[in-house]
Amino acid sequence: MKKALVLAVLCASLATAADAQDLKFGDRWGTLSADIGLGASYGAIYPGAQDNEFSPWIVLRNASFGAPGKGDLDGFTILPSFGYAGERKESDDEALRGMGDISAAYEFGAQVSYGYGPVNAYVRTLQGFGGHHGITGEVGVRYRSEINDRLTLWSTLETTYGDSEFVETYFGVSGSQSLSSGNPVYEPGGGFTMAAARVTARYALGEKTALTGEVEYGRLIGDAADSPIVQDRNQSVIRLGITRNFSFGF
Repeated sequence: MKKALVLAVLCASLATAADAQDLKFGDRWGTLSADIGLGASYGAIYPGAQDNEFSPWIVLRNASFGAPGKGDLDGFTILPSFGYAGERKESDDEALRGMGDISAAYEFGAQVSYGYGPVNAYVRTLQGFGGHHGITGEVGVRYRSEINDRLTLWSTLETTYGDSEFVETYFGVSGSQSLSSGNPVYEPGGGFTMAAARVTARYALGEKTALTGEVEYGRLIGDAADSPIVQDRNQSVIRLGITRNFSFGF
């Protein structure tokens, strides 16, 4: 299911440099940086599962224009985004027996954000390919706290949304699935699927290398929360990884 790398990333802006100046991005074109690394995640086997498991965490955090590792600049920023939803197998959990497998999905889209001092608000929209062909994304706001020269914290409030095709893929029960699983037929509509609070910490081990950790509490909401395959609406995740900051000049 959805991994932690549904994130804004590291590409050039959607306009040319000349267009960017016309749009008054001005000296915002300079350095695009991001923390990239690898770690481990401990969370629900699938969204709505009661049991947890360890899984790899491909870390891609803090993609932004400006000083590496320090967050977004003031004003509007547009960045391409991508996400990945891992495969879900009916053998993953007893509650999924008879539901069939869902292959991995790749998601592409864009993020629009607005920064003002330590506060950054964002909207991300992604189109899925593969395991699902719906539209999903997040709406959120985060606050950056620079504790000292090495430690930076981000406190985030976020809601996840999806259209009817996305929600039906991961939370719906079709007629054939009902016959094979024993679950009642369930046809959810689109809307918000989860509300979450997250704290991310970045501790610089050197000029480019950092230890990155996250603690997240989420709660399934809307039609997703009422799905017959949901065992627990409360979903918590802990992540820890090592990252290296990569910067790209424009």
